[in-house]
Amino acid sequence: MNNKIETDTFINDLDKIAGVRQEISAGLAQMSEILAQAELGSQNTSGALGLSADIENINLAVNNLNQGVFRLLVLGDMKRGKSTFINALIGENVLPNAVNPCTAILTVLRYGENKQVTVNFNDNRQPEQLEFKEFKQKYTIDPKEAKKLEEERKSAFAEVSYAVVEYPLQLLSKGLEIIDSPGLNDTESRNELSLGYINNCHAILFVMRASQPYTLAERRYLENYIKDRGLTVFFIINGWDQIQEGMLDPDDEEELQAAETQLRQVFQTNLAPYCQIKGEDIYSERVFEISAINALRKRIKDQSASLEGTGFPELLRSLNIFLTQDRAIAQLQPAIILARQTYNNIQAAIQRRLSLLTQDVSEMKQRIDSVEPEFQQLAMIRDQFQAEIRATRDIQAKAVAESLRAYILNLGNTFEKDFLAYQPNLELLDFLNKDKRESFNIALQEAFERYTADKIAAWTLTVEQDMNTAFVKLSTSAAKYGASYSQVIDQITDKLSGKEVKFNPKTTKEDNSPIWTKWAMGLLSLSSGNIAGVAMAQAGFDWKNILLNYIAAIGVNSITSTLTGVFLGPVGLAVLGMGIGFLQADQARQKLVQTAQKELMKYLPEAAEAYIPQVRTGVEECFNTYEQEVIEQINKDITQRRTELDNLLQQKTAHEINLTTESQRLEAVTTAIHQQLEQIDQIYQTLS
Repeated sequence: MNNKIETDTFINDLDKIAGVRQEISAGLAQMSEILAQAELGSQNTSGALGLSADIENINLAVNNLNQGVFRLLVLGDMKRGKSTFINALIGENVLPNAVNPCTAILTVLRYGENKQVTVNFNDNRQPEQLEFKEFKQKYTIDPKEAKKLEEERKSAFAEVSYAVVEYPLQLLSKGLEIIDSPGLNDTESRNELSLGYINNCHAILFVMRASQPYTLAERRYLENYIKDRGLTVFFIINGWDQIQEGMLDPDDEEELQAAETQLRQVFQTNLAPYCQIKGEDIYSERVFEISAINALRKRIKDQSASLEGTGFPELLRSLNIFLTQDRAIAQLQPAIILARQTYNNIQAAIQRRLSLLTQDVSEMKQRIDSVEPEFQQLAMIRDQFQAEIRATRDIQAKAVAESLRAYILNLGNTFEKDFLAYQPNLELLDFLNKDKRESFNIALQEAFERYTADKIAAWTLTVEQDMNTAFVKLSTSAAKYGASYSQVIDQITDKLSGKEVKFNPKTTKEDNSPIWTKWAMGLLSLSSGNIAGVAMAQAGFDWKNILLNYIAAIGVNSITSTLTGVFLGPVGLAVLGMGIGFLQADQARQKLVQTAQKELMKYLPEAAEAYIPQVRTGVEECFNTYEQEVIEQINKDITQRRTELDNLLQQKTAHEINLTTESQRLEAVTTAIHQQLEQIDQIYQTLS
């Protein structure tokens, strides 16, 4: 199939999703306007319905939809052709194709009317705007200097957080954002920077190279930072065309087929565990053999050129299905839920209002006073749920603290076995050679950094799973409390109207549940969030990033700095003085690890106690933020219901209300909101 067809289909489908997003946003905005005008118009009638919380939530949803993008994070080891791949994907040579470690600044590529680069810093400096040429000159250094900085444990651009490249490309204009990350074998601090973006992206494009199948660095990264974290990963095996180039006889079809079959077996064996969804094998939808350089060359010469044989048509088809179907529906669902919920709220409020309008002031006041016990029940439900959140917080904070203490202390017991995979190659006379001794010490510290990073990553995965379980339980509790809350609301409505009010038979109990319940269950995204806003159940509450920020405080740099004396101090001296010249290399390695293990165990209790308070605070912050948002939503709901009744009583006392005119006004509001809901539902259905 012609690549132009695939590319056009991808762009058209992204454009369709962007259009649907904007139409739904416009529908919600119209809902908000109708409600706001209804509240303003009620000043001279029966009083405001107390819809401020509904209006606020709709406006937040509109803002989220207007800012919505699909964010792809490109990961991979150095010299895998990540930048070439990105350039081929977007169809233009935007990013530099050869990036060394010190110029590998994390770069966000997004649409902009003008071509420009904005560099963001870690300190309080204002962002710096540069032309492309100036950016490349300023943030590129000679490879020799880069090597020297690496040996000195320094970073050329430590003050830079990330760069944003804006470019007027059609693909980017359809709501696609691409993040180019540093190489995996760069410093651990830069790896941590990439990790900070993983949870904030909709999908990861993991670039590998056919000529270096599944390296130790790639295995390590995938096993420690990707596996079992619920992430969507597309594997890009770049340079597939180079298999033939590396053969003794490039024209030998049989030899080529055998080489490709062998490589496919290697990749499938190692990548298959990352290509499972609920037990279903989707390897063919997630792993792609491509030639980025050939695709880029063709697209630069002719944007409509066929890319058959480069692997890009197959990749674009899968990306298209994932982004414009699976992710698009998940992204829009919260807005649909909110629209339906808003209509139900308005319908119920207006029915209560119309029932009360038939009463005189005395009877109305009596009925309003009669529901005070129900309002107390609502507050009791709120307090019970709040108590459960706090109890869960305390249990989890204690469990995580104990987990960290036990985990760190146990590192000493397993160090001799675990560190074998990380220790640098120890030559027989390295420690007798002054020049090599310094290099070995540097290699040893780097090995320990990798070991520490992987160990912390393994522990954080366990913590994330435990935290997720805790929030899933709170989600279940929210549904239970929400059901009780809805029953009390129905009792209030029945008391106020003097009869059992019947709602639309198509309305389910779930539809009638309050908005705060859906937020607490992770079904609504009511905050603008950070760079992406990934959260519980993929929407709503962003606890992972809160926890990540605190865990980062006990990451590679901090623990390494605490334990660095183990390797650069006592261990180095011990190895130097142990008669290495008379030992075989294997004996020297064993002695090195045993000595390091002994010294390590002296430092581990100190490390555990130093970082437990930070992690405990991080866990508590996750639940405190959740509690604050949930309780605020419940309080808004209770206040809104009280305000609704107070406004009516105040207006009824102040002047006579024409029942017929007011009924027509309120029914017109219901009709207008329902029409908007139907339009939004119809737009949403076009995705299925």
